[in-house]
Amino acid sequence: MHWLLMYELVDDYLERRAAHRDAHLALAWAAVARGELLLAGAVAEPHDSALLLFEGDSPEAAEAFARADPYVAAGLVKHWRVRPWQTVVGEKAANPVR
Repeated sequence: MHWLLMYELVDDYLERRAAHRDAHLALAWAAVARGELLLAGAVAEPHDSALLLFEGDSPEAAEAFARADPYVAAGLVKHWRVRPWQTVVGEKAANPVR
């Protein structure tokens, strides 16, 4: 199953993220190493949101990531939520449909 962790970012996100970026990326790469996080990044033009794609049986890994994320703790994220994503096309689709 796939899970999308969606962040709504503050207006001055780009100006404020540098102080927390290394810790945020370390957390992200650790989640990749555990096989939880597949892809992540900010949505550009404008930089008002970010998407993180998790894989697992439940939303727990995505939720735990958000609770531990330095960006969230520092107030760079106005709001976050986790939603199930019903993937049906692609090599890693959870529910392939042809």
